[in-house]
Amino acid sequence: MSFLSKMLGKKESLINSYNDFWNWFLKHEKEFFKVVQNGINIDQDFFKKLSPKLDEIHDEIYFLAGMFDEHTAELILTPDGAIRNVFLVEELVAAAPEIKGWKFTALKPSSDINDVSISMGDFEFNSDNLKFYPNLHKDYPDEIDLTIVYDDFIEDEKAMQTNGIYIFLDNFLGELHSITLIDSLKVVSENDISEELIPIEKLKDYLIWREKEFVEKYEGVRHDTENDNYSSLEAKTKDGEVVLAIVNSDLIHWDKKASHPWVVSIEIPFDGSNNNGIPDNETYQLLNEIEDEIMFELKDLDGYLNVGRETSSGKREIHFACKEFRKPPKVLNEIIKKYNQFEVSYEIYKDKYWQSFKHLEHN
Repeated sequence: MSFLSKMLGKKESLINSYNDFWNWFLKHEKEFFKVVQNGINIDQDFFKKLSPKLDEIHDEIYFLAGMFDEHTAELILTPDGAIRNVFLVEELVAAAPEIKGWKFTALKPSSDINDVSISMGDFEFNSDNLKFYPNLHKDYPDEIDLTIVYDDFIEDEKAMQTNGIYIFLDNFLGELHSITLIDSLKVVSENDISEELIPIEKLKDYLIWREKEFVEKYEGVRHDTENDNYSSLEAKTKDGEVVLAIVNSDLIHWDKKASHPWVVSIEIPFDGSNNNGIPDNETYQLLNEIEDEIMFELKDLDGYLNVGRETSSGKREIHFACKEFRKPPKVLNEIIKKYNQFEVSYEIYKDKYWQSFKHLEHN
C-alpha cells in the first residue's frame, strides 16, 4: 500500500484557513518564483496551480503576478471590484509570511498616470484621451458623481469602453479608491459637452479632497437606536399574499444618512406557499433568531444601523446602513455557513442618501 501511494502521489490537503494556504505556497514558492521570473508557461505552471487553492478559500479571489524588481516577484490578490470581498484579500495578504524574493499585495495598487495605458479591443485608454468633470447635486451634496469624457467614444461600444475605463481607473487610482470613492460614473463623448473639462490626471487629487471633506463632516456621527420609534405595516399584494414590514421611522427620516453610506440588504428565502407568502411560526422564530444574531455582531453604536425588514412572497429582507464595508460581509459569510438550511444572500453597495429605502419612507 505504501508503494502504491508513492506511485500515485499524496493528495494535497484541502485549504481551510489562510495559514493553510500560505503553508502550501511555501512548499512551492521557489518553483513559482522561477516561473514568474522567466515569464514562460506562467499560466500553466503557476496560475493553474494557484487558482484552485485560492478557490478553496473563496471562489472570487483573483490575482496578478509579475516581477516587482529584478529580485522580487509580486503577487497581487484582488476581489476584481467586488466590495464584499475586499476584507478577504486584505486578511489573506495580512496573514502572509515573509518569503525572501516575494512581495504580496492586497488590491491593485495605484500607478503614475504616465505608466497607465489600457488596451481593450480596438481602443486605448490613457491620459491623452480621457478627461472628466463632476456633476454636483444640490439635494445630494456629498455624492461623487462623475462624467468621464472619452475622445474615441462610440455609443454602440459604450459597455466595453466603460469597462475599459473602470480598469484604467483601478490601475491609476488604485483599486480601493476606485471602488469606494466614486458613487456613480458615466462615459460620454465630447460632443455637446458645455462643462469645463478637467485632465484625468487631476482626478486622484479631486477624489482625495472630496473624501477628506466627507470624513471631516461626518466623523464621530453615531446613532443609538434604543429609544427610536418603529412603524409596522401589514398589507396584501394583488395576488393576495401578506406583506409584513417593520421600519425604524426615526432612522428613515434621519438628516445624517450620508454618515452611514454603505447599504447591506440581506435576503432569506423560505417556503411560504401554504401561508400566503409568510413563514409558519417555527420559521418565523428562526428568521428572527438570524436577525438578532446579525444585530449582535453589527451593533448600532459601532456604525451598523438596522433600518427595517420586509417579509412577503416567501422571503425576508433585512436592511442595514453602515459606516464601513468590511465587517458586514465577514459576519454575513459566517451566517450563511451556519444557517445553510436557508439560501441566505446579500448585497452591499454605496448609497449615501439611502435612496434604495425610498419605498420604506411611507411606512
